[in-house]
Amino acid sequence: MAAPPERRTPVVLLADASNEAEPGAPVGAGLARTARAMLDTPGTVVIRHDLTALREGIVHRTVWYGTPIGHDVANPAVDHHAVTSVHELAHGCVSCTLRADLLPLLCLLATRDSVRRIVIALDPAFEAEAVCHAIEHVPVVGVAGRVDGPAGRSVRIEAVVTGLDARTWLSDAIGAETLAERGLGPEDERTVAQVAVGQVEFADAVLVFGGQAVAGADRARLTAILDRLIPQAPIDWAHGSVIEEQARIGRLLACVPADSRRGRIFGAHAPLLRGRPPLHTEFGVTLVEFAAGRPFHPARLHDALDVLFEGVVTARGRVWLATQPDEVVWLESAGGGLRVGNAGPWLAVLPPEQAAAADPDRRALAAMRWDEHFGDRDVSLTVLVCDADPDEIRHALHWALVDDAEFHLVRTAPEVVAQWDDPFGDWHEDPCETTESTVTPQGVQDRKADQ
Repeated sequence: MAAPPERRTPVVLLADASNEAEPGAPVGAGLARTARAMLDTPGTVVIRHDLTALREGIVHRTVWYGTPIGHDVANPAVDHHAVTSVHELAHGCVSCTLRADLLPLLCLLATRDSVRRIVIALDPAFEAEAVCHAIEHVPVVGVAGRVDGPAGRSVRIEAVVTGLDARTWLSDAIGAETLAERGLGPEDERTVAQVAVGQVEFADAVLVFGGQAVAGADRARLTAILDRLIPQAPIDWAHGSVIEEQARIGRLLACVPADSRRGRIFGAHAPLLRGRPPLHTEFGVTLVEFAAGRPFHPARLHDALDVLFEGVVTARGRVWLATQPDEVVWLESAGGGLRVGNAGPWLAVLPPEQAAAADPDRRALAAMRWDEHFGDRDVSLTVLVCDADPDEIRHALHWALVDDAEFHLVRTAPEVVAQWDDPFGDWHEDPCETTESTVTPQGVQDRKADQ
């Protein structure tokens, strides 16, 4: 039986991974040209929220209406028109303001026959993953002629296209500077690296700007990193003229694989290596896989994590802590930024009916490595290295595991193990989600790391 036709309006997100504070920076200007070029496709609308007046408590929103349907595209002489409006911050929260304004607007535009595609040109302060999460999960109420529910009922993510600056992205990705220190938000304590890596990692396609200034080994090294971070995503080294912009973005979107994530947010138990990335070392870049069937000693793991803050682009995965035997701990780092969070219980501690209702892929993977005593508990991490020693990372992580005597206590005296010092014991979740990083991966609560 054929699948029903897709009636939801496609949405393309243009995300900026440059973290540049200056207006008109190369990536921002390049993505603006891309958005303008997309307006020439009949029925396209572009939305942009400008946060430059954030200190005044307001956000400017502009909607560009492009080439009308039925226009002769061979004759490009069409006046695109724009409508700009001003919005106050919703109880002081940028994310809430965006959701309160963007989500109903998407639903409204989706009802119009004249709108065939919506392009969201994101301000650099917004992470595409958080916007996609809001589209899929945050209810929209009160839109005339529409049943209340998430905007994802009316629109679908066609692709997330991220722009990066070849000259600066890698140094940002392995640095420790915060967005507040960069001047991109007075109270934003996310690191530049977390945004730089997260925006690229979530992309279905990438536009690389400034590539003409990066050649030889530097370009090959950046390519090796991207091949391992987003192995399926097509990459365009944006060298062409403005005239070629529409054709370029069209080709890039056409090359996005059918099974690309397209806004999907993966849970903590999804495969850590997606898209078959290269596993060999190339130009000093390599993926380190670390797996263990015994838990970490929390104090030693806390000390060992220092190896992830130098020469590492990103690390992520599931952690079994000896002092928290029932909880899956999610660990994620980018450059000098670390997040540790609760990803829910192990299958082994769930009642049978709840375990049976878990994701089938998770249950299948757990069955392959099920331990008679510990069930599905294990450690599984991947680390993308560009300047660090992979053997040093493996050695530090092995050192952090419980030794044989400690493992015996884990098995026979959990009440004793529970008294061990645990630096990861204090949970934290922002009630207003004023930062965008709390949705990665799905279901994980953030925990502040004492670094």
